[in-house]
This record gives sequence, structure tokens and C-alpha cells, in this order.
Amino acid sequence: MKIGFLSLPVTGHLNSMTGLARKLQSRGHEVVFIGVPDTERVIRAADLHFVPFCENEYPPGSIDKSWSAVANLRGLDVARYTTQVLLPELLRAAVKHLPGTIAETGVKALVLDSVYFVEIVPIHLRVPYVLIWSMLHFDLSGATPLCFYGWAHETTPEAMARNVEGLQMFGELRGPMLAIAQTYADRHELEIDWSDPAATSCELAAITQTPKEFDFPIPELPPGFHYAGPLQDNEGREPIPFSWEKLNGKPLIYASMGTLVNGLENVYRTILEAVSEFPGMQVVLSVGRNVDPNDLEPIPPNTIVVPTAPQIELLKRATLCITHAGQNTTLEALVEGVPLVAIPIGYDQPGVASRIAYHGVGEFVELGDLSKQRLLKLIAKVTSNPSYRDKARWFQKVLQEKRGLDVAADIIEQVFRVAKRSSDLIEESLEARGKVSAATGRV
Repeated sequence: MKIGFLSLPVTGHLNSMTGLARKLQSRGHEVVFIGVPDTERVIRAADLHFVPFCENEYPPGSIDKSWSAVANLRGLDVARYTTQVLLPELLRAAVKHLPGTIAETGVKALVLDSVYFVEIVPIHLRVPYVLIWSMLHFDLSGATPLCFYGWAHETTPEAMARNVEGLQMFGELRGPMLAIAQTYADRHELEIDWSDPAATSCELAAITQTPKEFDFPIPELPPGFHYAGPLQDNEGREPIPFSWEKLNGKPLIYASMGTLVNGLENVYRTILEAVSEFPGMQVVLSVGRNVDPNDLEPIPPNTIVVPTAPQIELLKRATLCITHAGQNTTLEALVEGVPLVAIPIGYDQPGVASRIAYHGVGEFVELGDLSKQRLLKLIAKVTSNPSYRDKARWFQKVLQEKRGLDVAADIIEQVFRVAKRSSDLIEESLEARGKVSAATGRV
């Protein structure tokens, strides 16, 4: 089957989506990865067929420029800016060009990033699609806190009422994108119940890379919702240079605040101050493109600061991961059995951080409570208490056995086969009716 992929043009989403695309390609499917020009390098590094679209709206270099605006934001401001400015611009361009791209490429089914909100196009074109949650999925039932909050999981009436109240944020965030989708639907006379927040979210399947074992318990899952596991493919990424000879064999702490909301210099300075108190450990701190390492001096003698780092390779050697609680970094650490200390900043990171603490694989500190002493205590606690490492290694075993890419690929193949059979039956029925009409002289 010829399958099209469409992902948000940012590293965390591209890594999981290209991993899944590679898995389906390895199973004999023809995969077409549709993206704005800035995604071409990553997609081709994954050995996937790249098809550009929205070239006029997003010329080379535009994604880094536009998304750099979130680097110094925090909390709900990150999600608000993304959903009110960045995503509507992407969606507006996508609904304009995606129908033509689908026709030109001849894809028969689509695998879509759930946050893109572009499923209105395949609904209109009657192209089967599945949705992928690279980030922590939204629980719209109110059984657990929306992922933008770091609230502990509780089942008291007060907590459940708080969760439901927190869902108002979902309505606020999706408003600008909903308006674009509604306009498209009205133009093509599509009947959709927009009062249902899940009206377009799952035609066949919605798959999250969050393992069920790492989630909060949700009593009733939506129809077609599936847990998979990490969509991690270590072979399909661009190589990142690193001076491995600088590692001295001491227990390693790997620290990173991700690739998007990573411009808060005070966070890095606090990390450097805290890890300086652990001379018996070595630290690799990756600061991304939004901070100049020279601005963070003095650097402790036990720390290596780099703009980018080969994250998975370093996690294989790590004793601890200090993280923003991004979904990919967290799962990659757990795949290697590495406990975590999290400093969530925005997006779904508070929800991931609360699950880190809930499942005993680490601890987290809210950004507003971050200090050298607070972080120092958490690092000491997690590295000295073997229960965190034991639980992380339990997850390592679970995730290795789960094989998230295979689980997701199995689901996709199954639902697309069913969709194809249904489409074939409809075509056969219409063809048969046409023959009967011709034979009887009816129009």
C-alpha cells in the first residue's frame, strides 16, 4: 500500500514519525513523507521518500525562525503561542496544498501527526487515516489531568472536578485551528458535529507512543485508541558528532532541555551549579541552538557543554538523565533503564513529569520552585536510592518486550486493510448497480 506521512516539522515529532514510517517501509509498503522544505534533511536521513509542500509559505529556514519564538516561553504560554500562532499558520497552508499533494503522489492512506489537526482533508477526500500521538495524548474524559498540568493523579471528587475544569484549556487551545477546519468543512459541505471535541480525531485508529504502563489509569478509553510504546528507530537519524574521548569513565549524568523550549539560560545555570557539587560524576549538558555555551561560563570542571549531542548513545552510558520531561527523551531514557530528574517547562512536559514521579522512575521540580539546592537534593535522592534505577530497569524490560514500532505498524496495517476491503466492496456495489441500470435502461 502507498502510505503518506505528515508530521509537525519539529524534531521530537519527526523522530517518532520517521521511525514509524521506516518500520512500514521495511514491511514492503511504499511510504511517501510529505513535509515543508525544512524537514527534507531529517526525512532523507531516515532513507524515506520526501515530497515537499507549502514551499511558498515555508521556504527553507522559516521553521527554525518561527518556532524559535517559543524558546524562552514557559508554562501555558508555550502551548497558547503554539496553538494560536504557529499551528494555525501550518494548518492554513496544509489544507490549501494537501489535497493536490495527495492527488499527485497517489497515496491511498495517511498517517497523521495528531497535533497537526489536518484530518479534515482526508475526511473530505475519503482517504483512510490514522493519528499518531508523538507527545503525551489528551485524555478528554476528565479521569486524569490534561497533560499541560503537572497535577498528581487522584480520584477524589475534588480532583475529578479539577480535571474537568482543566479541560477548558483544550477548548481554548484548539479554537483557532477549529475555525480553519470548520471553514474547510463548510466549503466542502461536510457534516461534522463540532460540539464533539473528538469528532475528527479517530476515523480508524489513534495510536500513542506512550506505553500503557507509563500512563495514569484511564477507566474507559475512546474507541479506536491504542497504546503502542516508543516509536524509536536509532538507525534513521542524522549522526551527531561528539568527542567521546572526553568521557573519563565516571558515572555519567546526561542533561538536556530538548530542542524547542530550551532558551531559558537560568535553567542551565541552575543545572551547572547543582552538578558542580558532584565531582565524582561527569556531566554532558546539551543546550540546543538557542543558547550560546559561552554565555553559561564558568563551566564546572566535571561538565561538558555542547550545542547538540547523540542523546541515545549517551543515555546508554548514563546513570541519570536531567530532562525537560519531553516525551521522546523520557521514553528513550526508560528504554535504557535510566532514572530521571525532570524540570518541565511547557507543552505536555508537566504531564510527563507527573508520570515520572507517579511510577517511581524519578522526581521532578516545577520551574517556579527550581533552585540549586532543590535540584541538588533531587539529584542526590535519585542517584543514591536504588529503587529509582530498579523501576527504570523494569520499564526497560517492558519496553523492549513491547516493541512499540511493531505494535503501531500492526495496528496500521490491520485498519488500512479493513478500510481497503470496505472501499472495494463499495466500488463493486456501485459498479454492479451501474450494470443493472444500464441493462434496464434506468438512469
